[in-house]
Amino acid sequence: MTSERYKRGWEKLKEVDGEAGEKVIASLRDIAPDLGRYTIEFPFGDIYTRPDLDLRSREIAVVAALTALGNAAPQLKVHINGALNVGVTRKEVVGIITMMAVYAGCSRRILINSSPISHRCCNG
Repeated sequence: MTSERYKRGWEKLKEVDGEAGEKVIASLRDIAPDLGRYTIEFPFGDIYTRPDLDLRSREIAVVAALTALGNAAPQLKVHINGALNVGVTRKEVVGIITMMAVYAGCSRRILINSSPISHRCCNG
């Protein structure tokens, strides 16, 4: 039986990431199905459904955090798409990445990992 937490998370995942999110979960099915379930239940079922931030604000925060990490290019790609899905503009994505260069340090990783993704995202 599927829990309410899972159902809530699945709906939120689809709302934010659409087909891309579903593909991430499907890719885990044969390798680590529990990890897929945890991904749906905790971040999307518990955190993304909290009333304190709207989805747009959440995705701005996630794009900023992943950019600052500098080593999460696949996750950054998914969350840039998620940000665009919930109303963040392409121009704002570039602005977020630029801000992280200032506050997280303009490291080689930020430039290497973010630029190709933001270029694809922001140029069509």
